[in-house]
Amino acid sequence: MIDTHELSRRAGSQREVSFTAPAPADLGIDVIGVPEGEPIQFDLRLEAVVEGVLVSGSASGRLVGECARCLVDIEDEFLADVQELYVYPESDAEPDEASRMEGDLIDLEPALRDQVVLALPFQPLCSDDCLGLCPECGVRLADEPGHKHEDGVDPRWTALQGLLPQDEKQ
Repeated sequence: MIDTHELSRRAGSQREVSFTAPAPADLGIDVIGVPEGEPIQFDLRLEAVVEGVLVSGSASGRLVGECARCLVDIEDEFLADVQELYVYPESDAEPDEASRMEGDLIDLEPALRDQVVLALPFQPLCSDDCLGLCPECGVRLADEPGHKHEDGVDPRWTALQGLLPQDEKQ
């Protein structure tokens, strides 16, 4: 929450703020996100406009997740641009057109959530050339580059093996 009391309702007045706030719960997607309570750095400019307050700037912090191919833990940083218009409580704007202020307070969480989730990689990788896991045994292929299995019989043909006499099986 940001208090805009010091920012007068005169269009054109502005104020720059920098602060750190803890991350809300569930800020991310299934495989990567910002841990709850992790500090997020905000660098914002608040500008009074006729309809309300325009908030623009950036939010940055640490991401934690797992590689989508090999499931190893990864850490990364995010930088999300924030730009949102918050209309005054007495505004005639529809709720879906703009966010509404609560008195002199602005709740940044919905805008932050939208921007951070959009900035996240859909399938985070530990490295661009991650080989993933062996489909047969689950070994991480980056740890064992020469990993191979004996050529097995296709399971669809195993029933036919019983039709050959024992001395011809080879």
